[in-house]
Amino acid sequence: MRHPLRGKFVLLAWLSAASCAALALSLSLGSVSIPPADLWQLLWHDDGSAYYRIVHELRLPRTLSAFGVGAVLAVAGVLMQVLLRNPLGDPYILGVSGGAAVAVLGAMLLGLPLAWHAPAAFGGALVSMLLLFALAHRGNWNTARLLLTGVVLAAGWSALISFILSLSPQGRLPGMLFWLMGDLADALDPGLPWLILLAGLTGGLLLAPRLNLAVRGTLRARALGVETQRLHTQIYLLASLLTAAAVSIAGAIGFVGLIAPHMVRLKAGTDHRILLPGAALAGGILLVLADTAARTLIAPMQLPVGVFTAMLGVPVFLYLLHRSYGEPV
Repeated sequence: MRHPLRGKFVLLAWLSAASCAALALSLSLGSVSIPPADLWQLLWHDDGSAYYRIVHELRLPRTLSAFGVGAVLAVAGVLMQVLLRNPLGDPYILGVSGGAAVAVLGAMLLGLPLAWHAPAAFGGALVSMLLLFALAHRGNWNTARLLLTGVVLAAGWSALISFILSLSPQGRLPGMLFWLMGDLADALDPGLPWLILLAGLTGGLLLAPRLNLAVRGTLRARALGVETQRLHTQIYLLASLLTAAAVSIAGAIGFVGLIAPHMVRLKAGTDHRILLPGAALAGGILLVLADTAARTLIAPMQLPVGVFTAMLGVPVFLYLLHRSYGEPV
């Protein structure tokens, strides 16, 4: 008899192989193309060529950062979809990314050093999450009301972003705008996103048994022994940390947390022991491919990576809104 988890582990294996392929593609393509046959040798052996420097000083750090940020956003999306019990949950759509972006742009406007950006992003994301649930959770837990409140809150943060940009000095404005649309050009230290990913994925997997119960509804989860209020608080903080890390590193990149979990859920179901690592792999693949397109389509010029994720995310969001609005994840 076939074990029920066997097919899901096969899915993770396929996603892992696809991740390696996406990473190789990103390292090979650019304003200077590197033959795939030479790539493996360049990764491990310094032959003194310009290709080696291009790979190790530019493409490899950026590609690994893109994968880590995409995976972080996907894990945050999974967690928010558990809170909403709705596949439309996403840090970007619900305004959490917007709150973090307002805080970081405010820090930029005040001229605060780069070290302040990550704490500011976490504070903005946390404030946005608290506002979201304080405004939406009045009496009954209504996921439709929560989603609509998030959309309105995102519009409010967007207005504040426009206000901050209108006050910004002319010299800082181009950099702020490019960062706001999602920019991985300066993300050349992959250690931070991978550290945050490891912490977030570990925390999510520790919560996975309770997440599997929480998606069935608050009352049923309580009946099965889950302290739902404590679980919600843990998810708020974990999702805020993940969103803040992604925003502080790469700007407000949208829709990765929507697309990646939905793609994996179609094959893996709602078992979060599989869904969380699967969504992390899918999110990493998605952002690596989007960043590769941003670097190569009109090379040597670069486009904001958030443009490409939005081009994919908007039709997916409309499809989910039409098909699954109000359904549990």
